[in-house]
Amino acid sequence: MHLYRSHNCNELRAGDDGEAVKLSGWVHRVRDHGGVLFIDLRDNFGLTQVLADPDSPVFEDVESVRAEWCVSIEGIVRKRDASLINEKLPTGEIEVFISKIIILGTAEELPLPVFGDLPYPEDTRLKYRFLDLRREGIHRNIILRSKIVEFIRKEMWDNGFNEFQTPIISSSSPEGARDFLIPSRLHPGKFYALPQAPQIYKQLIMVAGFDKYFQIAPCFRDEDPRSDRSPTDFYQLDIEMSFVEEHDVFQLVEKVFVKLFDNFSDTYTVNNNFPIISFIQSMEWYGTDKPDLRNPIKMMDVSNFFVSSGFKIFADILTKDGTQIKAIPAKGGGSRKFCDRMNKFAQEQGLPGMGYIFWRSDNNGELEAAGPIAKNLGKEKTDKLRDFLGLEKGDAAFFLGGVPDHFNEIASKSRNVVGLELGITNLNSYEFCWITDFPMYERDAETGKIEFSHNPFSMPKVDLLNEDIDPLSVLGMQYDLSCNGYEILSGAIRNHKLENLFKAFEIAGYAKEEVEGQFSGLVNALRYGAPPHGGCAAGIDRIVMLLAKEDNIREVIMFPMNQRAEDPMLGSPRTPTTEQLDELKLKIIDHDL
Repeated sequence: MHLYRSHNCNELRAGDDGEAVKLSGWVHRVRDHGGVLFIDLRDNFGLTQVLADPDSPVFEDVESVRAEWCVSIEGIVRKRDASLINEKLPTGEIEVFISKIIILGTAEELPLPVFGDLPYPEDTRLKYRFLDLRREGIHRNIILRSKIVEFIRKEMWDNGFNEFQTPIISSSSPEGARDFLIPSRLHPGKFYALPQAPQIYKQLIMVAGFDKYFQIAPCFRDEDPRSDRSPTDFYQLDIEMSFVEEHDVFQLVEKVFVKLFDNFSDTYTVNNNFPIISFIQSMEWYGTDKPDLRNPIKMMDVSNFFVSSGFKIFADILTKDGTQIKAIPAKGGGSRKFCDRMNKFAQEQGLPGMGYIFWRSDNNGELEAAGPIAKNLGKEKTDKLRDFLGLEKGDAAFFLGGVPDHFNEIASKSRNVVGLELGITNLNSYEFCWITDFPMYERDAETGKIEFSHNPFSMPKVDLLNEDIDPLSVLGMQYDLSCNGYEILSGAIRNHKLENLFKAFEIAGYAKEEVEGQFSGLVNALRYGAPPHGGCAAGIDRIVMLLAKEDNIREVIMFPMNQRAEDPMLGSPRTPTTEQLDELKLKIIDHDL
């Protein structure tokens, strides 16, 4: 027999009755039932109940063990009585009578409970992550992550892609986030950078003629943390293809993602046809470029109903340039109680409130519009507004006004809350959609400078060389994939024409010499027969988070940083030693910074 085990803790069944076995694992919990000691023995695979009674020669040894001790036991498998079968446990038909126990490792008093998935302070969980990972929920998430990555790899290979690895030590490039810089010992005063993404390398792979590439790639960005984003590093499914258009990328992604989510979604449904929504449409209808389509509500521009109207607040707003009034139709929300609740939500978000109209029966049983806005707008306009919004008695509409860029975020949140409150959001589904036609450029609000708004290497939808155009009107061949309110993939058809690329950067304020200096590898490659190419990158962590039905991305990452971009377990970041700084010819000017 093997030194440690003949079976794992999820293998034994009724058919093994009478067999001598050896199991190893952790003591999940100990129970004393009338002098009989029961241990739930746990390993990576599951649980098996083992026991010893007072007549057993190993009873005293078993009595000494505590939670999370690592032990090995030998014993005989016995079928349980029918009344004692645990239906919730795969091994619930049997138990093992212990004949020998060996203590492989004792455990000090636990700093956090392993039994059960009770809430616990995150910093404690991260400091003792090796214990936290023993907990059933997060252990299950990490195993799920492994299976998802395996599934993705197989799908990509089956679709004719080759997996290549790109360098981890690279050079700095402007890709939308701050770089992590690495000082060079051999070249004092110069720095490498950890790659924000394999963007340049995967384009070079296409120029090298490999046609279809993928990688489960580590990416490093010095970003502010969020619940759905790691502040330091993450993994993405990185894809690039030659001789493709947008629809070729869409076709591949939809094929892989429908299979992926169908396979791991349990009872959730998955939409098989991904709608294509332009960026402008998405902002107009949903107030965001990552809409949650589980909620059927579309916001609508109702500015025309309030221009020079009796509702002075909105009428005054509309006298200013760039302003708009949006309505959130709420079928079934036609009660003052519900409207007041939504108004309170808006106030909690920092707004003075949220205007509303709801439609009810008056004392004569006739349909009437109620609420402060209705009183000032008048019956004729409220009737037309109701028709425009497709609403009836028992429905409501909520209104926000101003510059859309200033209120879209709250409008989007409000739409989501309305959908949840009314029970019209389908929480048991994954709803994908493509967001396309992103603006190539945006104007910095403080400096007025034209900047890239998305991937700088994307192909513009117009010929920048031959047309005198407003940069802010230029759309790029850029696309995101959204699912349930999260951006899970971003990509583009690349700008493979060198002069066009120079022009694109020139518009954003980069001189030709600067582009050649910062992106010398790509620039040189584009001089030697670059094919049309494009691709995308999907966030592995965020995909797993969705499939694990978690709200916090740290629940699906084995060793994440905390909200302050710190690792409480290993103590990073930490101050370097004087010797390390001397080797790199560096000096910390202000230690408190």
